[in-house]
Amino acid sequence: MDTARTRAFNASPQAEAPSNERETWVLLSGNEAIARGAWEAGVVFASGYPGTPSTEILETFARFPGIYAEWAPNEKVALDAAIGAAYAGRRALATMKHVGLNVAADAFFYASMTGLEAGLVIAVADDPGMHSSQNEQDTRNYAKFARVPCLDPADSQDARDMVIAGLDLSEQFDTPVIVRPTTRISHGFSRVRVGMREEHPPRVRRFPRNPSKYVMVPSNARKRHPVVEERIRRIAEYAETFPLNRVEMRDGDLGIITTGIAYQYAREIFPHASILKLGMVWPLPHDLIADFARQVKRLIVLEELDPFIEEHVRMMGIPVEGKSIFPLIGEFNPHIVREAAIEAGLLPETARPPSVPLPDLPELPGRPPVLCPGCPHRGVFWAIKKLHLPVNGDIGCYTLGVVPPLNAIHTTGCMGAGIGVAHGASKAGSPEKHVAVIGDSTFFHTGIPALINVAYNRSPVIVVIMDNRVTAMTGDQPNPGTGETLMGEKTQEVDIEALVRAIGIKHVTTVDAYNEPEVERVLKAYKRLDEPAVLITRRPCALLPEVRKQYVPLKVNPDLCDGCGVCIQTGCPALVRSKAIHIPSGRQKVEIDPLLCTGCELCAQVCPQQAISFRDQVLGDKTR
Repeated sequence: MDTARTRAFNASPQAEAPSNERETWVLLSGNEAIARGAWEAGVVFASGYPGTPSTEILETFARFPGIYAEWAPNEKVALDAAIGAAYAGRRALATMKHVGLNVAADAFFYASMTGLEAGLVIAVADDPGMHSSQNEQDTRNYAKFARVPCLDPADSQDARDMVIAGLDLSEQFDTPVIVRPTTRISHGFSRVRVGMREEHPPRVRRFPRNPSKYVMVPSNARKRHPVVEERIRRIAEYAETFPLNRVEMRDGDLGIITTGIAYQYAREIFPHASILKLGMVWPLPHDLIADFARQVKRLIVLEELDPFIEEHVRMMGIPVEGKSIFPLIGEFNPHIVREAAIEAGLLPETARPPSVPLPDLPELPGRPPVLCPGCPHRGVFWAIKKLHLPVNGDIGCYTLGVVPPLNAIHTTGCMGAGIGVAHGASKAGSPEKHVAVIGDSTFFHTGIPALINVAYNRSPVIVVIMDNRVTAMTGDQPNPGTGETLMGEKTQEVDIEALVRAIGIKHVTTVDAYNEPEVERVLKAYKRLDEPAVLITRRPCALLPEVRKQYVPLKVNPDLCDGCGVCIQTGCPALVRSKAIHIPSGRQKVEIDPLLCTGCELCAQVCPQQAISFRDQVLGDKTR
């Protein structure tokens, strides 16, 4: 995160070379380029919710002068706010990942119906291959569904240019516009020619009083729908000459229609093929596609995820191949594209690069994801696991409670789902007591309505809100419970316990997440209740800078350790089996890696032999 912010500052006006030069070249990631394009195009308001691979867009944008940027509690709130800014005549940006658009869908669809007073770009980052997501849905389908233009960048230059073009398109046609980077574009770097900021005065003097356009009661919505359909027809005509659609004619034997990162693979794997690079992927330019198809003998579509372009071309009556050659699932790379092309006869067997023999290397052990050393969630899961109850999880660092050796989560679907799933299972007659776990940021995102449902309908579930004082999974962003905004301003800190009590939950307890015995005691008491109960486990993320300063590595007394391995079962990476110390039983004693240990004391609390020192003992030894 710090590196991204440094690069963003280096690309800001203060750092640009000679002030009389209007343009310069910088190296930017796709996310940084989107932020840069928004700033150059005069965006004054931006809102979003952090989610990989989109997070750095807003973090970068927030560092530019003359703007306002915020993290919202969720994507719908963010998009509503950006729509409000655009209604008020100011250019606006909303950012989210692909599943975030599911949350924002209501706002997205009404914005398509109403139109806007000023430009609105919605940056939605898709995640082919599910590097950090629960699915790999294709946002282009949302664009078609809502009759909204969608632009698909192929590198960082495209990302910058398409935000600028998208804002112009938005104002020209009175529509929101999606800019859709994928993971490889969002996080990849390339050279970008950037310019200076162009200020855009408010497009309206006062907030519009135009109910027939902006109040979507049925009588007004029925009148707006034909307007939307006519608008998308006119945008389709404009797509024929959209400057970021480009034909590259080479050999006529093979023609490739492609978009996004797949364009880069097309250029690498098929250097002699003719290419139609589509920057606007919805609506598609019929005439441009048909004209390109007439000029080539064999036409294929190279696109990640759904056969979105392929199906449209086929409906035009044009013979085309696509997903019969290339995978429907997962992220592409040059190897995947090359192998698929060879198998389909598009390339000869000799197209494979020569294999390079690798030296014999020892097989490395697998490295599954794991909760960090000192993670405050680890002890909570240790206590929950002792209850032997079904645990309904949520999206966050704590989702790693599912992996061995904790094995403590049984369902995880989407943001805010855990509480609702636990409630539904309980009310449906599940004979077991259900536990729902949710983080502080996710609780603010979509957990509050679910908890209201639990309180209102009196569901006897246990909800554990794991408050680590930050939105940790995506890079330590602030949230409504941290008392600080994206722009570094101090603000009201939401009191989670007070909020939970206000909802109507009577049984609420806040416990230090590092105090495993107390967490266990409260959970056992709650297990006996026939009413809703909430346990708030509170302790800052162990990776926060202010927490790092307080690390105190613990020690194992080898004379007391009998190698039972109970501490190892907590899954802390700082605990390792000793290679040097063996005991008659054949067990290996345990050692603590001082470079990893934070001193959270969970291992000391669970050790049956009391062989692990506590922080006070370690500090006491240092003073003597």
